[in-house]
Amino acid sequence: MQAANNKNKPKSSASEEKESLSGAVERVTFHNPDNGFCVLKVKVKGHVDLVCVIGNASNVSAGEYIECAGTWQNDARHGLQFRTDNLRVLPPTTRAGIEKYLASGMIKGIGPAYASRLVETFGDDVFDVIENHPERLCEVEGLGIKRIRELKKAWAEQKSVREIMVFLQSHGIGTARAVRIYKTYHEHAVERVRENPYCLSLDIHGIGFKTADNLAMRLGIAPDSHLRAQAATRHVMQEFAQNGHCAVRYDDLLQTTAELLEVVTDIVAAAIEDEINAERIVREHIQGEPCLFVQSLLIAEQGVAEHITRLSDGATPWSGINIGKAIPWVENKTKLKLSASQAQAVKTALQNKITIITGGPGVGKTTVVNSILRALRAKHIHVVLCAPTGRAAKRMTETTGMQAKTIHRLLEFDPHQFDFRHDEDDPLKGELFVVDETSMVDINLMHSLLCAIPKSAAVLLVGDVDQLPSVGPGAVLANMIDSDVIATVRLTEIFRQAADSHIIINAHRINHGEMPLETPSQDNGPSDFYVIPADSPEEIQRKLVQVVTRRIPQRFKLHPFKDIQVLSPMNRAGLGTRALNSLLQGQLNPDAQPRIERYGWTFAPGDKVIQTVNNYDKDIFNGDIGRITHINKQDNIVTIEFEGRELLYDFNELDEIALAYATTIHKSQGSEYPAVVIPLATQHFTLLQRNLLYTGVTRGKQLVVIVGQLKAIAMAVNNQKSNQRLTRLTERLQEMLPALS
Repeated sequence: MQAANNKNKPKSSASEEKESLSGAVERVTFHNPDNGFCVLKVKVKGHVDLVCVIGNASNVSAGEYIECAGTWQNDARHGLQFRTDNLRVLPPTTRAGIEKYLASGMIKGIGPAYASRLVETFGDDVFDVIENHPERLCEVEGLGIKRIRELKKAWAEQKSVREIMVFLQSHGIGTARAVRIYKTYHEHAVERVRENPYCLSLDIHGIGFKTADNLAMRLGIAPDSHLRAQAATRHVMQEFAQNGHCAVRYDDLLQTTAELLEVVTDIVAAAIEDEINAERIVREHIQGEPCLFVQSLLIAEQGVAEHITRLSDGATPWSGINIGKAIPWVENKTKLKLSASQAQAVKTALQNKITIITGGPGVGKTTVVNSILRALRAKHIHVVLCAPTGRAAKRMTETTGMQAKTIHRLLEFDPHQFDFRHDEDDPLKGELFVVDETSMVDINLMHSLLCAIPKSAAVLLVGDVDQLPSVGPGAVLANMIDSDVIATVRLTEIFRQAADSHIIINAHRINHGEMPLETPSQDNGPSDFYVIPADSPEEIQRKLVQVVTRRIPQRFKLHPFKDIQVLSPMNRAGLGTRALNSLLQGQLNPDAQPRIERYGWTFAPGDKVIQTVNNYDKDIFNGDIGRITHINKQDNIVTIEFEGRELLYDFNELDEIALAYATTIHKSQGSEYPAVVIPLATQHFTLLQRNLLYTGVTRGKQLVVIVGQLKAIAMAVNNQKSNQRLTRLTERLQEMLPALS
């Protein structure tokens, strides 16, 4: 038997002489769509066993036929392999190959059963029928009109996507986002990309400037070309916006772009002028310094200042209310005695059309808001509650007993118009609009919200200005407070019940530049705040896994999946979210099937995941956390549950999804978790800032555990030099509104 198995294998596995090999792909063992690398099991004439072929193909499916030239190699771990750098994929020609190809999942909705019926009905002509005579598909038993329509659409899309893949790979570009390119540019994709490859970095999520620039170089665009300089200018402006800035200093844009392109600044200066002339960017001075705004951000910033001015004018909708009687009445109804600072906050909100209430945890913001709502609802004032994230809106509903919506859902985004339904021409209905977690609201979203609030209404903005600013551009809450033209109450008094929480005590200590207190004695039961020292990143990683998988569940009876959230300062390195997610997935969801690999992640049913970009079509937003409930390999569909809603994701849309056993502290804004575990090491030094640690600690409701180096904690506590975001909102507000006395 051994002799028979070896009979058709090459005489020398070490031979470097190139051979030709061809056969039908029985199985795609591995395929990386980013670079085309693939491991195939191929049925080759004259070989008893399937041949393992290692090569590169933009796209390959079981049933297709390959031709390649390469050499045999004997891998110490995987055995005999045929390695090729010249692999050609051809459509299948045999009925068995055609059936296997159709059943491979490359056409959504066609699995083994329908593939068999198609081949049985049309034989070798099945491809011709699908492409040129689709009306004949109704001859296939059980193939209804809807599935036929889907099959035709999927076939046309697959054909176009394959063309894009071949084009990209022939120019050294990964093909993972070929489907997204097709959905953006449709049948004109290759033509559009040839004409201006830099459009990819502006239009396609996941493709950066360097990738587009490499393609441009391969297509013959000169390093000093004007097209390249303009694209780089827009890219650098976009990078600054992604770092939170509404504007860029002229000299910073000039130097950063020139260094990126390795060209003289004169070329970049000419590109900047052309962008200004085209009104894509706008020149303005900030504190006497020449700066540049992307036009959309300038419009948003100007709009926020204009709408704040508009809404500040006039009387409150409850102008007849007796404030002196309202506060005692509320205290009587709630059986709560307001402190002097809380009573002043209620009074300020009732006296002004726009009010800001800010303060850290445990200072009574919720009590103040509920008191205001109780007083105004008694006067039948129409109150509207909203927050920037689903979790924040849900928490607002729980604390007020009134329905709260996300700002996006309140404004009713229309994916067809790619804009909100409610605006100045179609305003929202309401007399008081309360916005929670305002520190998270970026300049664009604040502009859209204020646009839609009617002039007669009042606005109450609630948030903790000491937390991290919004993920998007701007520092809206901080700018509004700094302007001194909006009525603002800062609550600082920690109340008795909150003072028993070491989470709250230590959050305020951190915010005041003091180290968190040591874990107290255990006489009165377990604490709610712990620091677990660890000397190295490896030790931090090991202890973190123990804490999440064993120590917290055993001692506090908290579920490691539902109740515990790991929050890291960063995405990369051994303590970043990517490494920790792979580690925790292996511990918490090791055996779930089926598993799929997409965009560098492995996904399985039961996995905890996070949405990483806004998807208006699905009405789901950056930072929303869900759980994979089902993976359908036949239809290429992943089902994810978000807060009771099940959403369907095509496999090619999974670049919007990441594992969420660990997330960044930035992504956790607006959320609260029963338990939070924070790894901190000096390797995070560029991100170790006071507001980052403060934000992470304040995410925990019942338990906070910091696992890390004490030096790293001290670095974060002592570093208040958070990058000041470049905006001009403070000055705009001061120019439009008189200062408050």
